Amino acid sequence: MKASETPLGEMLARRTAEGELYEKLANKRIRCFACGHRCLIPPGFDGICRVRFNDDGVLKVPWGYVGALQLDPVEKKPFFHALPGSRALSFGMLGCDYHCGYCQNWVTSQALRDPSAVAPPQEITPRELVRLAFQHEARIITSTYNEPLITSEWAVAVFKEAQKAGLVCSYVSNGNGTPEVLDYIKPYVSLYKVDLKSFRDRHYRELGGTLERVLWTIRALHEKGFWVEIVTLLIPGFNDSDEELADIARFLLSVSPDIPWHVTAFHKDYKMTGPDNTSVATLLRAAETGAREGLRYVYAGNLPGQVGEWENTRCPRCRELLIERYGFRVLRNRVADGRCPKCAQAIPGFWKVPEADQRVEDARPPSAGS
Repeated sequence: MKASETPLGEMLARRTAEGELYEKLANKRIRCFACGHRCLIPPGFDGICRVRFNDDGVLKVPWGYVGALQLDPVEKKPFFHALPGSRALSFGMLGCDYHCGYCQNWVTSQALRDPSAVAPPQEITPRELVRLAFQHEARIITSTYNEPLITSEWAVAVFKEAQKAGLVCSYVSNGNGTPEVLDYIKPYVSLYKVDLKSFRDRHYRELGGTLERVLWTIRALHEKGFWVEIVTLLIPGFNDSDEELADIARFLLSVSPDIPWHVTAFHKDYKMTGPDNTSVATLLRAAETGAREGLRYVYAGNLPGQVGEWENTRCPRCRELLIERYGFRVLRNRVADGRCPKCAQAIPGFWKVPEADQRVEDARPPSAGS
């Protein structure tokens, strides 16, 4: 059954616009460039993501709604080297190009695959999202909850308004990218978090992707100048062996020793209820592996107060405590102008919002009575 033949699919098909990340081919077929699947889509069919579809030779893409909307600390994304302590207005649409059995956002990501996933779309405009960000004093706006690459046209529409208003824009993504989509979002996206789910291709194929494509994306993001942070959700028996953890750390080191690596705790969710929840000992073992291999910024997450120093940021040269955290809460931030206050070592990150070329005054929420 095509997505458009389901009640939710019919509803979403009315909330679309023509896409930009595609090429037209013979016989009204199209090639989509939004994600690494690069779907070849005949007329009347949708891509692997189920939300981008061929309407008589025209690619239609999601537009004008959110399936989830929330205010988060930026540390929850997680970005630990980007405007610490700031708020991020997080929005998502529906659909995903993967089908991870442990997805914690499955209600939005799997909405067109799983009848039990129900996340009614809420119509909204880019300007309304920017107004909400100002209303809640958010400095960052984030496309997340579903896979943002497959809804990049809508994200760019939102981010154009957000950027003019001086907000920082970010993606929280599975990293299944293409050269076309990264070039398309680069003028607007400053921060990019990638889930590096495993270092074994067979595991990636179980989830609906390939390891090679994600590794390419991480390298490309770094080379193109995005601020990149990496997360690996540690699942017992799936990706937590000493060998695999060392392989991940060595790969990241080959890209840059300054890329923050977050190792986070799995908990039973969605269809994956077999493995045990990740232990503190496993998180500590993974973090120690990353540091031993030469990564300068390794963090253990999801178990506040239980992982000691691995929640904090220290200077790699003099070991001065720079940012002290408890879970997603910043207790102290001593990074001054991107440097250690004790030894002046440069600390890579996104510490200051660049001056906007133009700020739009009416992007701010109207005052009472106006």
